[in-house]
Amino acid sequence: MAAEKKAFVLRIQPETLKELERWAQEEFRSVNGQIEYLLNDALQKRRKRTPNSADDEATK
Repeated sequence: MAAEKKAFVLRIQPETLKELERWAQEEFRSVNGQIEYLLNDALQKRRKRTPNSADDEATK
């Protein structure tokens, strides 16, 4: 069974939202889907450049 998604409120500047809506439409996503895609992409990139905390503990 898929994990349940957690809903939350996001406050965003109207100009940012309009640009995000255009971007989402270009990529055939909803605004919510685009935000989720961008967050997941950013987190994946962060994980690749950030050392694993378990690795940090092993080197001490």
